[in-house]
Amino acid sequence: MPIIKSAIKRVSVNERQKNENRAPKSELANALKKFRALLAAGKVEEAEKLLPDMYSLVDVSARKGIITKENASRKKARLANALEKAKKAE
Repeated sequence: MPIIKSAIKRVSVNERQKNENRAPKSELANALKKFRALLAAGKVEEAEKLLPDMYSLVDVSARKGIITKENASRKKARLANALEKAKKAE
């Protein structure tokens, strides 16, 4: 355990931030899994309707600092590419 006062504070701040970020990060991961599951099941129309909501969720996560803006951009591009690939496969 830390002895210095500032180190003690850093431990408590890091713990609080970890707990605050856990729920939105989990929500994002679950939404991405749901979107990919729709594509895997061949439900392209449902996935297409869900895409704007996915974009919004990714953007909000980036704005809150849950993920970086580069990570958000990459996720959005990969979602769009996966949707296009599923459309062509139909």
